[in-house]
Amino acid sequence: MGAAAVGGGAAAVGARALRGSARSVLRAGWGGGCRRLWTLSGRAAAAGSSSAGASSGSGALSPFDRRLKRKQKNWAALQVEPAKCDYLREEETIEKLIQVDIAENALKNAVESEIPTVNVVADEEFLPFKEDTFDLVVSSLSLHWVNDLPRAFREIHQVLKPDGVFIGAMFGGDTLYELRCSLQLAELEREGGFSPHVSPFTAVSDLGHLLSRAGFNTLTVDTDEIQVNYPGLFEVMEDLQGMGESNCSWNRKPLLHRETMLAAAAIYREMYGNSDGSVPATFQIYYMIGWKFHESQARPAQRGSATVSFGDLAKIDGLLSRIKK
Repeated sequence: MGAAAVGGGAAAVGARALRGSARSVLRAGWGGGCRRLWTLSGRAAAAGSSSAGASSGSGALSPFDRRLKRKQKNWAALQVEPAKCDYLREEETIEKLIQVDIAENALKNAVESEIPTVNVVADEEFLPFKEDTFDLVVSSLSLHWVNDLPRAFREIHQVLKPDGVFIGAMFGGDTLYELRCSLQLAELEREGGFSPHVSPFTAVSDLGHLLSRAGFNTLTVDTDEIQVNYPGLFEVMEDLQGMGESNCSWNRKPLLHRETMLAAAAIYREMYGNSDGSVPATFQIYYMIGWKFHESQARPAQRGSATVSFGDLAKIDGLLSRIKK
């Protein structure tokens, strides 16, 4: 395979052979750093977005403050051990890599390897690459922060060569439902109302349609859940900050009262707590694969061209039993 594209945000990568990503179980104590009990290891090749294309202004069409997201990711990338909180990203190894991310510091923390690598600060919605450039584009856990997801898919489709493939992973709608419910109930109890503290997510039922509209075919969409155990709510939120995954919605509430936070922590433990005193945090992940059209690809037969009906298939058992006799 020639040039390819990969993204930790959304990204571009080049490779002749894509070696499979490894999954392993890690365990950590309750002491400092990221306080996960177990997690899938790995880190997707970085990729992302630039300030030039970042959206500004609030509203239904642009729910996220992209400038704030850049600050959050840059802050997370400057921590003493930033890789400690990257356990939700899968590592991909390729022959040639162009890493793209909205945050320049995230690119500086990219995993070093012998693969020829170029780092580009760019936005998933405005990829700075020519049409038909890459054989492969991989995006790992960043598209859930994109304001215009259909546009991002179109951009990825455009930079792929014919018969190129897009492989993506993004957080889904059930992600952090325990945290969301606990915060909402605590705010209702202590403040008489609640604001969104977890960002909106795309429904898995919409992904296939969005990818198809962008021009992808031979689609595969799947879901998985990763559950990580933490000492409590505050450790969950600390790790989210360390991942650069803090909420950046325009309509977010800037501060939470201490009493509300303590109430949320108690509710979290009461409703979802484990028998050992830890609390679970669920991360739902959507996996997607889509191909850019090429004449060599297999295509479905024309409607009405079948030579055997489904009704005939029901007679197979009877036919086989007669043959055995």
